[in-house]
Amino acid sequence: MIARTTSSESVEGPDGPMTLTLRAGPARAEIAPARGGGLASLEVGGREALSARAGRPEGSPFDLAMNLLLPFSNRIARPFVHEGQVHALPPNLEGEPLPIHGDAFQKPWDVVSATDRAIRLRLSDGRFGPYLYEAEVTYGLARRSLVATLALTSRSACPLPFGLGFHPWFPRTSATRLRFSATGCWPQDDRHLPATAEPAPLPPDWDFSSPAPLPPGWMNVAFSGWDGEAEILQDDSAVPLRLSAPGLATLIAYSPSAEAPFLCLEPVSHPVDAHNLPGQPGLVRLAPGESLSATMTLRWEA
Repeated sequence: MIARTTSSESVEGPDGPMTLTLRAGPARAEIAPARGGGLASLEVGGREALSARAGRPEGSPFDLAMNLLLPFSNRIARPFVHEGQVHALPPNLEGEPLPIHGDAFQKPWDVVSATDRAIRLRLSDGRFGPYLYEAEVTYGLARRSLVATLALTSRSACPLPFGLGFHPWFPRTSATRLRFSATGCWPQDDRHLPATAEPAPLPPDWDFSSPAPLPPGWMNVAFSGWDGEAEILQDDSAVPLRLSAPGLATLIAYSPSAEAPFLCLEPVSHPVDAHNLPGQPGLVRLAPGESLSATMTLRWEA
């Protein structure tokens, strides 16, 4: 049942709302329940805060402003072992030979409640290989912030290592600068998997402890020891943002080139292929009925 205290704006499709709109002062956010519960757009005063569609194929699950990552983030290289059991997951995205980002971003979510400033969605049928789970996301919009809280509960037949994360897409121009602190990084191989079993020291081009531009070439790096805070500095064409995600210690930075109109800063619970790394870093063992949650906040001046 959908509980509404006031009506949020909606655009209807044959299977339910295509987008629901939140408004708070100059801020406007569109939520796409049928598209993985993701964020379709975020604007402040008519300027983009997150980048929707630019530089991505139309109709791709990633032509949104933010995707939700459940029950894990990024790629898994091969069947993984957990508590003596071997678990295999199939590829789930055309053009990708490995399973990536779980299945929540590919499924429609149900609207539980919606007002003009907050929306709660539920996924009741999360199912990917051995992973069975339920999930909820709540979006709350204020004049100067967007808060997204993501939670899942395991319905699997046995204990499994779970993870989660957020995959926002930010505008990128020649003026874009990043600032965040991390203690190390995971260099990747040609399959976009960790090239080392442990984090490596940060090279100068990947040190963003002071505001710095992205490298001009391909960048797809998982940063370890992240402190949960980041800044995305922009010129007047886009909205500068401060990102906060306490409890998520890995930050993945992705942008294919300086010409790309977007970049991704993904707060996630674990590094790429954590299932096959020593100790399964960042993953959380959930027995059936146990839960995991995380919150990401975006702030701006308005």
